[in-house]
Amino acid sequence: MAFTKVEELLEGYARQSETKEFWEYIMEEDMRDQQITRAQSMAHMRELLQVMRQTVKSYDAAQCSASGLAGGDGAKLAAAQQAGHTLTNGFVTEAIRIALTMAECNACMKRIVAAPTAGSCGVLPAVLLAYETYFGGSTEAFVEALYIAAVYGQIIANGASISGAQGGCQAEIGTASAMAAAALTYLHGGSPEQGANACALALKNMLGLACDPVAGLVEVPCIKRNVAGTVNAIAAAEMALAGIVSRIPVDEVIGAMEEVGSLLDKRLRETGEGGLAATPTARKIQTQLRELAEKNR
Repeated sequence: MAFTKVEELLEGYARQSETKEFWEYIMEEDMRDQQITRAQSMAHMRELLQVMRQTVKSYDAAQCSASGLAGGDGAKLAAAQQAGHTLTNGFVTEAIRIALTMAECNACMKRIVAAPTAGSCGVLPAVLLAYETYFGGSTEAFVEALYIAAVYGQIIANGASISGAQGGCQAEIGTASAMAAAALTYLHGGSPEQGANACALALKNMLGLACDPVAGLVEVPCIKRNVAGTVNAIAAAEMALAGIVSRIPVDEVIGAMEEVGSLLDKRLRETGEGGLAATPTARKIQTQLRELAEKNR
């Protein structure tokens, strides 16, 4: 996609809104940019949606990551759901469960959709698939929502970063949350302008989030941050759908995100040298994993 600003996206669509839907305008621009057909574009998006669905279905609660740090938490939440012991119930709890499930599958080296990165793979599927369970909708509607998510991810990548090493976890979970918020707003009947506000509201809440993986692995705290990004996306979409507006326009929020990322100390940008990765417990885990690796050589 060739979009660099949300303002540009919305203005371009406004000129064609009488002849096509928002998602269709995005798709056609992407077709031109990639020089692919409508059928090829749609097939790719359907495949991504299908992989998300299959990953959730293939979740194995007994499987743990090679480090032993991840696995089984999705099943614990599912058990709490079934027992009626959760606080939120319904849509939100289901979204949290799926976020855990997807992120654990990533840690266990299963097939996932990087949305926009592997470390943030749980957020977008969580809101889409939980919405499908509780509100319904056709496969076509969810494919359309993926186009909405994709264009916001692309604009954020162009204006800031989706790399934890470059911009901290705000670049990964923050972007995923913003993408999910815009997609969720679309699914629930929101306007393009409301989607833009949802993106801005979600992204603002994630500014400054450090990338501090324990032992350098995309497991702790990454998996639980997928949950935080998911709930944040739902809250942002809820506000936007109610007519609440971000006082800072989304393009300016993206610009601020780029600045904040550049100001983050390198120890907070995926190096494993600061934040949670530098705590005594994290250092102990790192030492244990190193010793285990040496023993198994």
